[in-house]
Amino acid sequence: MYEWIKALHVIAVISWMAGMLYLPRLMVYHSVSEIGSEQSETFKVMERRLLRAIMTPAMLVSWAAGLYLIFDGGWLLSGWLHAKLTLVVLMSAMHGFNAVWVKEFANDLRKRPQRFYRMANEVPTLLMIGIVILVVVKPF
Repeated sequence: MYEWIKALHVIAVISWMAGMLYLPRLMVYHSVSEIGSEQSETFKVMERRLLRAIMTPAMLVSWAAGLYLIFDGGWLLSGWLHAKLTLVVLMSAMHGFNAVWVKEFANDLRKRPQRFYRMANEVPTLLMIGIVILVVVKPF
C-alpha cells in the first residue's frame, strides 16, 4: 500500500505545484486588466476555479498522503524530514496568501502592483527546489 500512497502523493504534489506556479502568473496579468472588463471577469473565474477545484484539493491530498508516508515509512525522526516539513508549511502559507489575493481580486481590490505578483510567483519555485533536494538527497 505504501507505494500506491507514494504515487498518489507525487500526483497530488504535481497538481498542487502546477497551480502554485500558474495562479500568481494569472494575477500578474489580472493586476493590469481594467476593473470590470471582460478580461478581468475571466481572470476571476480562472483564479477561483484553479484555487478551489485543483489547488486546494491537491494540497489536502498531498498533506494526507505525505503524513501517511511519514508514519508508515518510519521517517518521523529524520532530520531531512523536519526541514522538508518546514518548507511544506511555508508552501502551505503561500497557498493561503494566494487564497487571500484571489479574494481581493474577486472584490476588485487592487492592493499590489504587478511586480509584487511577479516576485510572489518565484517563491513556490524556490520552496519546491528545496523540498525536492531534501527528499531525494536526504542530506541529514
